[in-house]
Amino acid sequence: QVQLVESGGGLVQPGDSLKLSCSASGRYGMGWFMQAPGKDRGLVACITWSGRGTYYEDSVKGRFTISRDNAKNTVYLEMNGLKPEDTAVYYCAATKRVQLTYRPEEYDYWGQGTQVTVSS
Repeated sequence: QVQLVESGGGLVQPGDSLKLSCSASGRYGMGWFMQAPGKDRGLVACITWSGRGTYYEDSVKGRFTISRDNAKNTVYLEMNGLKPEDTAVYYCAATKRVQLTYRPEEYDYWGQGTQVTVSS
């Protein structure tokens, strides 16, 4: 069983930045998902185990960066230029699949989530 622990969420103003972290040991592809109240959980960004492959949803391209430090067993989501519509619970997830993975049902392990609120 893999335990994923997210941290770094909080309340910020529009235009601010946050950096989420997720600790996860093992050889997994990783993804960050967001879920706003009343909405389905959706992919924000994902990264292969090597870190050479990344993917971003259009809504976050140019603002968010996913990265990983395998020596520290940590995956990051750096969020810049935050907007009110980025408000959600953010989850990190791990998949055994080698390729970039986009659908929640293809992920094997999930963290507990961290709240990100963007409001003036």
